[in-house]
Amino acid sequence: MAAEALPDLPVRAVLPELTGALRQAGAAVLVAPPGTGKTTVVPLALAGAAGGRVVVAEPRRVAARAAARRMAALLGEQVGGRVGYTVRGDRRAGRDTVVEVVTTGVLVRRLQRDPELPGTALVVLDECHERQLDADLALAFLVEVRAALRPDLGLLATSATAESHRLAQVLGGAPVVTAAARLFPVEVHWCPPRQPVDAPHGLRVDPRLLDHVAATVRRALGDGPGDVLVFLPGAREIEAVADRLRGVDARVLALHGRLPAAAQDTVLSPPTGDTASAAGHGRRVVLATAVAESSLTVPGVRAVVDAGLSRVPRMDHARGLGALVTVPVSRAAAQQRAGRAGREAPGRVYRCWSPAQHDRLPAQPEPEIAAADLTGFALDLALWGHPDGTGLSLPDPPPPGALRTAVGTLRDLGALDEQDRVTPRGRALAGAGLHPRLARALLDGASAIGARRAAEVVALLDEDRTDGDDLAATWRRARRDGGATWRAEVRRLTAVLSRHGTERAGDGGLPDDLAAGLVVALAYPERVAQAREPGGRAYLMAGGTAAELAAGSGLTGTPWLAVADADRAPGARTARIRAAAPLDETTAREAAAALCSEATEIGWVDGDVVARAVRRLGAITLAERRLDAPDPQRLRAAVLDGLRREGLGLLAWTDAATRLRQRMAFAHAALGEQWPPVDDAALLAAADDWLDLAGVRRRADLARIDVASALRRLLPWPVAGRLDDVAPERLPVPSGSLIRVDYADPAAPVLAVKVQETFGWRAAPRLAEGRVAVLLHLLSPAGRPVAVTRDLASFWVTGYPQVRAELRGRYPRHPWPEDPTSAAPTRRTNRRG
Repeated sequence: MAAEALPDLPVRAVLPELTGALRQAGAAVLVAPPGTGKTTVVPLALAGAAGGRVVVAEPRRVAARAAARRMAALLGEQVGGRVGYTVRGDRRAGRDTVVEVVTTGVLVRRLQRDPELPGTALVVLDECHERQLDADLALAFLVEVRAALRPDLGLLATSATAESHRLAQVLGGAPVVTAAARLFPVEVHWCPPRQPVDAPHGLRVDPRLLDHVAATVRRALGDGPGDVLVFLPGAREIEAVADRLRGVDARVLALHGRLPAAAQDTVLSPPTGDTASAAGHGRRVVLATAVAESSLTVPGVRAVVDAGLSRVPRMDHARGLGALVTVPVSRAAAQQRAGRAGREAPGRVYRCWSPAQHDRLPAQPEPEIAAADLTGFALDLALWGHPDGTGLSLPDPPPPGALRTAVGTLRDLGALDEQDRVTPRGRALAGAGLHPRLARALLDGASAIGARRAAEVVALLDEDRTDGDDLAATWRRARRDGGATWRAEVRRLTAVLSRHGTERAGDGGLPDDLAAGLVVALAYPERVAQAREPGGRAYLMAGGTAAELAAGSGLTGTPWLAVADADRAPGARTARIRAAAPLDETTAREAAAALCSEATEIGWVDGDVVARAVRRLGAITLAERRLDAPDPQRLRAAVLDGLRREGLGLLAWTDAATRLRQRMAFAHAALGEQWPPVDDAALLAAADDWLDLAGVRRRADLARIDVASALRRLLPWPVAGRLDDVAPERLPVPSGSLIRVDYADPAAPVLAVKVQETFGWRAAPRLAEGRVAVLLHLLSPAGRPVAVTRDLASFWVTGYPQVRAELRGRYPRHPWPEDPTSAAPTRRTNRRG
């Protein structure tokens, strides 16, 4: 189509530069904000000189259909002629199609089938700034195709933001062409909620924020003319705000990916006229997800209300939970959303947060590859011949840990062999056009419950429906009044099964509730869950994750569940079950057969020795039996493991044992390695050498060990007989008493003795072959300390006179001689008279 016949949009000004860049380099990057015409004008302008079909890849189905309809309208045609589209389950294109709009997922599948893309002259990857997984894959695959197979294939990557340098690098230093936006001024209104609002977690959004969004929409309708575009994170929030807007003087419409094409067309069609809109007749409030950020143009919009949230995929690798989560929007996305109000006239944006909060938002959205479940991504890499992504021109490499987890999942599904090569089953899973887990559930579930029922449940799982936590009940409602999108997907999946020869499989005799549970369990075997107690809400998943149903859930008390969706709030110890279906033990074991195991377990579990034969489903114990004659060596190892985990406090430390240990510690400190160390670490390390564990089968048996006798086994024979000399338990004092030495501090053994009993001593006694002087705690007749010294001779000269002066009057019946070194020691008082 000649450029002169195209709409007068800003991108027209750079078409000559863009055409020249593609002609010379074969690849280019186009930076053009929303509304400049990059999605619709550029493909039509390039189609004439391309010499073949132009394929435009969009990140979402709704955007692909809308772009095709808009370009066909510019040509005065219906979709399916010179402009067509292909999305999963829906194709309107033919031999005359020159511009074909596809989703990035469809483009990746097409590249996998035939990397040369015969008949295609140019590929346009639109909205690359969104950094979705399929877009990153398509970009990397196309760069390799151009290098190895099709150097003539043109490649244009477009972005709505200025972050284009990385794209240009991936394309080998491709030229960057920038089109300026022609936007009208947009007035920013900061509208944070007046009352505190809880931060979102998982799929939950505080209802108070939705109340505030609805109130802000009413304000926007009253502030000025035109339609109002409202950004919300998902379909559930759209329905909730629509309910809150009943009675407003405007048509309330929804726009999200689950809507039928006809409903999307209604929203994206031009209004009847600005005059009618300005007068308040026929005004619209469009409640949209992020699909309206950059890929789509909603005509007639003069005001934007932004809730400030978006929904992105996240993977909790520690718990095996992958789900959509709600996160704050980035500043770049907020700017794009605001720009939607200034496309046709001056506009207004109402941001439901404060300027301070805005400054704390991330500058750009996080690439999906950084946090999402990479199972499907890893299968695509393996199909392409790069199992770990090495050598591919990916904008960002996949996180190694997440990729290893994904590869492990694919091996469990039978999609990869031990060398990470794709198996025939892996190719079958990839051909279903689903996440590999759901593809497995579809193919294996059809054989168990019938093709139609398997297709219906998988279509529900793929839609990520959130209307209640009982998936079987959701399934029954969908059969009764399911939307056209769900029914179309069921037909597509049934056709997939037909290609695999399973469309005539029987229903297996399972009722619908168990059939739904079986399909969910086939997709997520590690999420098979058993109730922790009869009638309760708490469950344990086979993968080891603790989870709970919401209070009042109709599934409460179900003995077994297959969990389709769960999330975990920050700081929460358990996950919350958002969608599940009932199971019984037989069906659970069938679906999660790979997790079933039988083992003999002898170990330290929950604070005691366990010796049992056990049957398990992952982390769930199905049955166990006590072993009467466990292997003695394994039993001993279990006891030692318990000691090392919980410490020496499991033993009964009598006073005698404690004192013996202290004496041995002193000997080791004073005389070195010839005496064994007896600190906790040393005793635990050598526990197998000194403890007699024969006959110990449980924790209580440890308390019956004679620890003092056991400790003596540590003493090597050359020193064992010298302990009483090196570290005597008691020392004789001049009075004739035998007083116990306190070895609590191995560096300073203490002898606490009354002053009168030491008369005649000129020096403190020494231990450890004379190397260590005892620290004397000299006591009053009442047993209270009056002096601490190792230098007794000095004390008699300088300290004793003061003690004598202070205490002789208080204790007159006790001797206080002037010369204690020559006085007779005594432990008695003076005689009366």
